[in-house]
Amino acid sequence: MIEVRGLTKRYGDVLAVDDLSFDVEPGKVTGFLGPNGAGKSTTMRMMLGLDRPTPGTVLVNGRAFATLTEPLREVGALLDAGAVHPGRTGRNHLRVAARTNGIPERRVDEVIDQVGLGSAARRQIKSYSLGMRQRLGIAAALLADPRVLLFVEPMNGLDLDGIRWIRGLAVGLGFLMRNTAGALVTVFLLMLVLPLLLPQFGYDWMSALADVLPGTGAAFLLLGRCQG
Repeated sequence: MIEVRGLTKRYGDVLAVDDLSFDVEPGKVTGFLGPNGAGKSTTMRMMLGLDRPTPGTVLVNGRAFATLTEPLREVGALLDAGAVHPGRTGRNHLRVAARTNGIPERRVDEVIDQVGLGSAARRQIKSYSLGMRQRLGIAAALLADPRVLLFVEPMNGLDLDGIRWIRGLAVGLGFLMRNTAGALVTVFLLMLVLPLLLPQFGYDWMSALADVLPGTGAAFLLLGRCQG
């Protein structure tokens, strides 16, 4: 469960997020939509304690992220697929995350298989394509089997097979919506959308977005462009 109340963020005279309130319920896939500059990434950063709200609060499973004693077991997040050590192998990146968070090493191979990295997990990350880095970031988010998943543009850089895979993952979460401990999982996806352009091409943008995540019962939150 994610609870956002009165969330506002200013950078000097620039209003990045303006009095935002919403709930993301457990057991649902929720898409967070809006054009560039609408404040989506800033909102996600405030959810994870990386930016401090000007005013406002965010609670994850009833607590502020900074107060979680085992944050990786509560929230798995992919914000920037490039924020990894390029000299490590994908597998070693996951091993370090597992060891520093008390996660059994067997989970490393489980998530490598789950995201389809295969033998590439033993290569250095600097040789990875953007799509492979996305898969690695998703593997890291899944590593601790958390109750909340936050993904920023999870399809960015993926080829057609990768897009089919992420859709399959979303469908699986939509049907199961429980982690291995049996707890309901909350899934929050940040996605770029240009709703004002889609009607010009004869598209119902909400129906088009629902087609991206078929079978999930996904809900969508649309964030308009802030004036700053």
